[in-house]
Amino acid sequence: MVRRALLDFEKPLVELEEQIEQIRQLARDSEVDVSQQLLQLETLATRRRDEIFRSLTPAQKIQVARHPQRPSCLDYIQLITEAWVELHGDRRGSDDKALVGGVGRIGDQSVVLLGHQKGRDTKENVARNFGMASPGGYRKALRLMEHADRFRLPIISFIDTPGAYAGLLAEEQGQGEAIAVNLREMFRLRVPIIATVIGEGGSGGALGIGVADRLLMFEHSVYTVASPEACASILWRDAAKASVAAEALKITGPDLLQLGVIDAVLPEPSGGNHWAPLQAAETLKEAIQTNLAELGALSETQRIESRYSKFRQMGRFLDAAVTEPARIA
Repeated sequence: MVRRALLDFEKPLVELEEQIEQIRQLARDSEVDVSQQLLQLETLATRRRDEIFRSLTPAQKIQVARHPQRPSCLDYIQLITEAWVELHGDRRGSDDKALVGGVGRIGDQSVVLLGHQKGRDTKENVARNFGMASPGGYRKALRLMEHADRFRLPIISFIDTPGAYAGLLAEEQGQGEAIAVNLREMFRLRVPIIATVIGEGGSGGALGIGVADRLLMFEHSVYTVASPEACASILWRDAAKASVAAEALKITGPDLLQLGVIDAVLPEPSGGNHWAPLQAAETLKEAIQTNLAELGALSETQRIESRYSKFRQMGRFLDAAVTEPARIA
C-alpha cells in the first residue's frame, strides 16, 4: 500500500494512521481477527479528517491544491473517458509536455480535452516544467480548440498550473502574445467550452485555457491572479505573509462562487481528491455531462454572449484582487 503524504495541518491524524497500519500489518502476519479494532480506528480517522477539512483556511487549501498525489489532468482524462487519443505538437516545431490534449469520448459524446500536466516526482516535474506551459503549449492548445470548433466537438479543459512559464526563452518566443491570442480566439469558438480548476489556477497561465461557458472548480482548488507568495513578496517584501495575502485575494471556491467568477464548486471526498480519486473523477464526469447537456440547449449566440459576460465579471474580480491586498498593505 502506498503511504499518502500528510500535510502539516493533518498531523493529528499521524498517530491514527500509524496505528491503522500496524493493525493491518498484524492482520497480514497472523490469523488474529482485528476487523473490529480496524473499523473503529478508521471511523475515528475519517471523522477527524472531516473536521479538519471542513475548516481549512485559504493558505491550507493551497497546500491541498498543490498536493503531490492530487489527481492530475491525465489522471482525470483516463478515468472519465471511454476512449482517448493524445495529440501532439503546435505545428510550429514545439510539443510542450506541460500542456496536453487530445480527442476522447465521455459517454456517447466525443470531445476535445486539454489541460496543464504536472509530474508526480522531481524527474517528471522537470520534464513537465511543473505544469508551467510555454508559448508552444498554448499554441498547441489553440490548435486543438480550432480542431474542436471545425468538427463541432465540445471542449473540456483542466486548469492546474502555478502560472505560465516566465523564463527568458518563453518571453523571447512570445509568451504574452500566445496567451492573448488564446483569450481572443476562445471567445469566437462556436462549441461549448467547460473549464475546471482541478488544482492550482494561477494568473495568465490559467486564463490561457480558461475562457469558458462554464467554469467549475473543485472544493479545495484555488484560482488566483497571482500566487499568495508572489503577492506577499511584492506588497510586503516578505513571502512569510502569504497566508495574509491568501485571505485577501479571495482564491477559494466559495469566495469565487459568491463573486460570480465561477459557476459551481464541486465537492471533494473527505481528505481531498487524492484520498479518493475514483470518487473525484465520478463527481467531475457527472458535472461535465450535466453542463454539456445544459449548454447544448443554448444557441451559439447565447453561449458567446455568456462568455463575454463571464469574462467581464472576471475582469472586475482581477481589479479587486489587486486592490484589496494593496489596501491591506
